[in-house]
Amino acid sequence: MGQHADDVEAEQVLVEPRGSAGVPRWRRWVPIRSLSPRHRERILAHLLALDPRDRYLRFGYVATDGQIHRYVESLDFDRDEVFGIFNRHLHLIAIAHLALGTGLSGGDMAEFGVSVLPHTRGRGYGSRLFDRAVLHARNRGCNRLMIHALSENLAMLNIAIRAGATVGHDGGESEAWLSLPGQDAESRVDEFVEEKAAEWNYRVKVQARRLRRWIGDVRKVGIHFKPKGPPPK
Repeated sequence: MGQHADDVEAEQVLVEPRGSAGVPRWRRWVPIRSLSPRHRERILAHLLALDPRDRYLRFGYVATDGQIHRYVESLDFDRDEVFGIFNRHLHLIAIAHLALGTGLSGGDMAEFGVSVLPHTRGRGYGSRLFDRAVLHARNRGCNRLMIHALSENLAMLNIAIRAGATVGHDGGESEAWLSLPGQDAESRVDEFVEEKAAEWNYRVKVQARRLRRWIGDVRKVGIHFKPKGPPPK
């Protein structure tokens, strides 16, 4: 319970409250950082924290711990893009995987998948990650973005529908396709600013964690050497 409370405290200033049309943009901003191979352990910890139901919705089957290990090891950070949202403890509370490739009908496309830890849902993290993925895909020359999801995964499909995607159903599975505009100067600048701001935010959290640990160590030393009994007269 304590960790969950810390997550809420850490992120609430970054989340756009419901009905907050007049809230300044900087208060609605969520730091989304590009991940690299050195984040594999954190990515793994995030996915292993998903319960069977969430694993089923994320992967289309109830992935075992072993299957999740293999999935994380197979991530190709040179080809694809993985985005993450960190809390102040540097735990990944939301992750998106944008797989880049070429569609059957030609043209560059991207496939989007996302997972958000249960205690941080309802804050729009999935939508924010989707918007970030769309921006990245545009700037990599992709003209379409696809979401393959179970038909019962309404949260995922609603994100695509709100963005204007066309959704097709085939039994228990669905595919959503979103046409992407081409890149332009504004999209390139937006992605650059987003990435640099998120990197700065991450470094601040790293320094803050180090400071908290240092303060904790100092307190432990103080308690260890605290004199016993009344002070000498």
